[in-house]
Amino acid sequence: MANHLSSLKRIRQNRTKRLRNKYVYKSTKTAIKKLLKEKNKEKYSIVISMIDKLAKKNIIHGNKAARLKKQLNKKLFSN
Repeated sequence: MANHLSSLKRIRQNRTKRLRNKYVYKSTKTAIKKLLKEKNKEKYSIVISMIDKLAKKNIIHGNKAARLKKQLNKKLFSN
């Protein structure tokens, strides 16, 4: 266990950020699943912006964000 006040504060901050990132990532994954299930093309732009925000905040890698967007585009707009 940490002994310095600054390291204790850092542990608290990391826990808070980890929980926030986990919540945002999980809600984005849920939105993607709903989008694919409903095939609702109106919500496509909302989900794309959620993915972009994850990449901007470094919660996911930029290449993963690009891959997710490409897969969504392919599944929704093919045929």
